Amino acid sequence: MFENHPKGLLTAALSNMGERFGYYIMNAVLILFLCSKFGLSDGASGGISSAFLTLIYILSLVGGIVADRTSNYKGTITAGLLTMTLGYVLLAIPITATDTNQSWLLPFTCFALFIIALGNGLFKGNLQAIVGQMYDNLEEDAAKKGEAELNKVKGLRDSGFQIFYVFINVGALIAPFVAPYLRGWWLEQNGYTYHAKLPALCHKFLNDASAMTTEEVENIKSWCIEVTNGAVAEPTADFCNQYLEVFNTGVHYSFWASVLAMGISLVIFLVNKKKFPTPAKKEAAASTEYTQEERQSMAAEIRQRMMALFAVLGIAVFFWFSFHQNGQSLSIYARDFVDTSSIAPEIWQAVNPFFVIFLTPVIMAIFSWLSKRGMEFSTPRKIAIGMFIAGIAYLVLLLVSIANNYPAGEIFNALSAGEQNTMKAGAWVLMTVYFFLTVAELFISPLGLSFVSKVAPKHLQGLCQGLWLGATAVGNGLIWLGPVMLNAWPQWICWTVFLAVCLLSMAIMLSMVKWLEKVC
Repeated sequence: MFENHPKGLLTAALSNMGERFGYYIMNAVLILFLCSKFGLSDGASGGISSAFLTLIYILSLVGGIVADRTSNYKGTITAGLLTMTLGYVLLAIPITATDTNQSWLLPFTCFALFIIALGNGLFKGNLQAIVGQMYDNLEEDAAKKGEAELNKVKGLRDSGFQIFYVFINVGALIAPFVAPYLRGWWLEQNGYTYHAKLPALCHKFLNDASAMTTEEVENIKSWCIEVTNGAVAEPTADFCNQYLEVFNTGVHYSFWASVLAMGISLVIFLVNKKKFPTPAKKEAAASTEYTQEERQSMAAEIRQRMMALFAVLGIAVFFWFSFHQNGQSLSIYARDFVDTSSIAPEIWQAVNPFFVIFLTPVIMAIFSWLSKRGMEFSTPRKIAIGMFIAGIAYLVLLLVSIANNYPAGEIFNALSAGEQNTMKAGAWVLMTVYFFLTVAELFISPLGLSFVSKVAPKHLQGLCQGLWLGATAVGNGLIWLGPVMLNAWPQWICWTVFLAVCLLSMAIMLSMVKWLEKVC
């Protein structure tokens, strides 16, 4: 797998793997955790989660600018790892939310999320810039040996970023199991079992039990009996408070696993720090040798490259808006519309990284087979295909929602537990959806990183990787719309919106393909 690739690729991937493990523990539970801890609505929790994800990626612009201007990529990455660790420590403190402390505890939680986002901004784009520089150096060394040698290594960049992406998802595969395991273990230690929808009703009971509907009262009674094995037949304020405290404390314990993962990433990076290239310094030394005419020609080329970059970034916005529903509307869909009696909703997020790990070699083999037969697709064309495949995922959800006549989420949740259970979909729906979303991701995300590293001017590599992540931030800034649409409209309308976004993005990308192929 690593044959002919730069030697530092594996260690860079391992450094990122630990960080992604910590991040995906938190991402798997965030929107559901905010609901269960603070009694927030799906929409409010989705808004905070969306703001957090937006900050993670938009602050990568700050991290890229800092690294480019200081030429200290490695120092910026180290600062990012330390900052993220601090944020996870703050998030891991198990403070129970009450009427008297919620006014400061929710802002404190949001502050911890901001610290994590800031650290991620300093870390993520700059590590990707270093990986891109590895391939710049590889191509420069090959060019000195002749055109034939250069042609041999030119195709390695796309596959290199795909390998890098696989290691990210090894951490992401394990992470979603950690929070449910620790939460379930802590519930068991306190004489309870897990129920995904009970916390919401506990909050309703505590806020105003008299305002609960007949169906909600019957549901909370039934679920009290279920989670206590018959020990509690009627909900009380003491029971609801204790169940919420135990439930959420178990989730807090999982954030300590994130702290441990961050420490492992930091150690791997520091031990191998000297092996990594430093992107901007090499270009700064060479820039003094350019004539005025060469500088003008370079400026024109840079403008062309940046225009191509921004064109692809526009498409990336809509991909991430659609794809990152895995932590938003798809998590809520798994909780409410899929039978998760034996599988916690968070665990469904492990399906995506599982498919990434096992499908990446297959897709790489297909690309290699096509290349050897002179039928290689360019990176822009692959991105367009990826948007089409993402559309298929939402087409599946659209057809299932029509076949099952799913109403808006708010109407569905007002039904009795028995009625809800008869309408719930099978696990195959989420498996199918995540399969297509994962294939789309493999056509877009790692290849998008590769595209950015190709078109980015060498002295702006950190900034350009930050711009890619900034486009992700814009997409993440819109993802809160998913839960809102899912709860407010008949479900088929929600999935139709995402299908339309994917197909329109594909059409726009195809219209630009020939121009983008000339640039890169």
